[in-house]
Amino acid sequence: MASNKPLSKQSVSTPSGRISYTDRGTGPVALFVHGVLLNNYLWRHQQEALFDIRRTIAVDLLAHGKTEIGPDQDVSVTANAKMLAEFLDALAIDKVDIVGNDSGGGICQIFCALYSERVRSLTLTDCDTHDNWPPVAFQPFVAMVKAGGLRKTLDAMLSDKAIYRSPDALGPAYEHPEKLSDDTIERYLRPLVATEQRTRDLERFVNAFDNKHTVAIEPKLKTLQAPTLIVWGTDDVYFDVKWSQWLSKTIPGTKRRVEFEGARIFFPEERPEDFNKELRDFWK
Repeated sequence: MASNKPLSKQSVSTPSGRISYTDRGTGPVALFVHGVLLNNYLWRHQQEALFDIRRTIAVDLLAHGKTEIGPDQDVSVTANAKMLAEFLDALAIDKVDIVGNDSGGGICQIFCALYSERVRSLTLTDCDTHDNWPPVAFQPFVAMVKAGGLRKTLDAMLSDKAIYRSPDALGPAYEHPEKLSDDTIERYLRPLVATEQRTRDLERFVNAFDNKHTVAIEPKLKTLQAPTLIVWGTDDVYFDVKWSQWLSKTIPGTKRRVEFEGARIFFPEERPEDFNKELRDFWK
């Protein structure tokens, strides 16, 4: 089921900043959380297809998308998990089916550890897990940011989209990088260079990457009873399938673990029909 109604950006004030989001549908709330460099546009296919069974809300994380924050706002992954709770408070939402990808999946794990009473269910796709943060394949990007090269890199990818799709940049995140539209790349990256502060905020987000945040929550994950779905691409250079197995063994609420053969990290936008079917069946 789909709708031609365009997803319009909304925003709400929280103690962490003014959080941007898209909202479609009615019923129980499903909260979608993207990862580094992207924004809530990642989840457009889920919002377009699942709004008949859920009120689908996709947020822009701190330091991403159209979310506005102060120059001293903490943008670490734990700060982002706390922001999600503030965001739900601001919208008077009690419980959610939470869905995460990439660093957003790590943030979802932290959210579940801190606010388990607010979790109706958890769905994790290829994401930062335990001490695999940042993953080895992403460490050159982290080193580039630490060296002060972020703005130059973003400008280069925006001026020549082929750089974004290349094996040395985001190409390995896609099964078919050649099919990624220029418009999608613009939607992801343009907000990150809208002002100098926005670029600095992303810099701070990447510089704050530290697996201490996810290692610390392992004991709480081991007690998480929320029904959990784990969906993983098998051809992911960042997040090996073994991490889906680790999550499945660690989280006692795990109901199903699925592997998408040949899929890569951003399969929610490359294989939406397959993923949406898993979500629909799981939420039943």
